[in-house]
Amino acid sequence: MNSVERVHTALKRGQPDRVPVMEFVVDEKVACAAVPGCRDVADCMDRLDMDAVGCGARFEVVERHSDASYVDEWGVTYLPSPEAVAHPHHGPVKTLADARRYQPPDPDAPQRLGKLPELVERYKGRRAICFHHRAAFMWSAYLIGLDNLLLSFLAEPELAEVLLDKVLACNLRIVQRAIRAGAEVIVLGDDYAGNKGPMMSPVHFRQFIRPRLEKMVDLIHQEGALCIKHSDGNLYPLLEDIVSAGPDGINPVEPVAGMDLKTVKRLVGDRVCVTGNIDCGQLLPHGTPEQVREAVRQAIADAAPGGGYILTSSNSIHSSCKPENFIAMVRACHEFGGYPLRFSRDASP
Repeated sequence: MNSVERVHTALKRGQPDRVPVMEFVVDEKVACAAVPGCRDVADCMDRLDMDAVGCGARFEVVERHSDASYVDEWGVTYLPSPEAVAHPHHGPVKTLADARRYQPPDPDAPQRLGKLPELVERYKGRRAICFHHRAAFMWSAYLIGLDNLLLSFLAEPELAEVLLDKVLACNLRIVQRAIRAGAEVIVLGDDYAGNKGPMMSPVHFRQFIRPRLEKMVDLIHQEGALCIKHSDGNLYPLLEDIVSAGPDGINPVEPVAGMDLKTVKRLVGDRVCVTGNIDCGQLLPHGTPEQVREAVRQAIADAAPGGGYILTSSNSIHSSCKPENFIAMVRACHEFGGYPLRFSRDASP
C-alpha cells in the first residue's frame, strides 16, 4: 500500500499493510531541526515517510495593536504565542443583537484554503491530504468567550443558536471548497473537554453541539472525504455522542486526561478508527527516544490489532517537543506497526 491507501483503509476500520503515522500540527522549528534542509513542515513529513500532509484555512490579520496583539478576519483579538495556534483574548460578540449583526469571514475568499492547493499539487496520490478545520463550537467560543458561550446554553439559548449557526454555515462552505480542491481527510478541531471532563453536560452537548457536528460530518461524507474528530480532554461522558455523529476517526485519546487507548478501542473501535496518543505533554518534550519507542510499541499493541488505528501524538508536535523524540515516534511506528503484528497486546517485542 502507499500512504493514501494506508490512511483510507485505517479510517474505514480496515487493516492496512502497517499502522499509519500522522500529525496534524508540527511546529516549524521542530520540523526543521528534525529534517535539516526541509523546505517546510509538509516536506519534513514527506521525508520522514509519514502518511499524510496537511494545512488549515487561512484567516488574515486585519489590525495590529501596539501590545503585539492582533485582530483576524473573524474579528477576534489574539495574544502573540510561540505556538502554531495563537491564544484568543476576546471577540466582537457580547449580546444577542451582536450575534444577529455579526458576519463571519467570506468562506469563498481566494486565500481561504491556505497552502492546500500547493500541497495537493505536490503530494496528491502519494500522501493523504488533510485539512484542519472546525465545525461550530470553538470559533463561537472565540467570538463571545468560552465562559459566555457555555453560560448562554443555560441562560440565553437563542444567542448560542444564532452564533453557532452562523459559524457553522461559514465552515461548511470552507470545508466543501477544501474537499473539492483535493483534501481527503478533514480534521475537526473543536475541543469539548478539559482533563477532568467535558466543558458542557451531555444534555447540552446533544442540544447545541452534536446536531451541528452531524451536519459537518454529513457534508464531508457527501463530498467524498473522510473525517477525524479531534478533541482534547476526558471525553468518556461524550464518547458515544461524538461517535454517533458519524466521524471516521477520533483523536487524540489524550492520556493526561485519563483517556486510554485500549479502553477506547474496546468501547468504540468497531465504529470509529482510533487515532493517538503518544504523550506530548511530558514524554515527547522531556523523555528519551527509547522511552518514546516503548510508548509507541505499547500503543500499537493496545490499539492496532484488527486494524482501525492511526498513530499520532496526544495533541501536536508543539515547540517544546524534542526533534529526536519526534523522529523516534515515527521510526518506532514503522518498526512495530507492520501487519501481521509481531507481538500481542501485553508481550514484549
